[in-house]
Amino acid sequence: MLNPKLLDEMSTRVSSLLAATPAGEVEKNLRAALAGLFAKLDLVTREEFDVQREVLARTRAKLDALEARVAELEARRQPAVPS
Repeated sequence: MLNPKLLDEMSTRVSSLLAATPAGEVEKNLRAALAGLFAKLDLVTREEFDVQREVLARTRAKLDALEARVAELEARRQPAVPS
């Protein structure tokens, strides 16, 4: 979900801003806080998401085919109603 390059870029910018100030400890604390926050969010990568979406699409297609097959078999099994 979050691009690692974006996080690296944010980190680099914060580092360069803080390097000019005596607040070097703030950077370490900010990094630790952000890392902890992202770890708690239980995020997945875009690649993992796309793989699971494909698996779900295939599963749905199989389910639809099986439902159609069951309906067909049930229709064959029912006796003809005399008119």
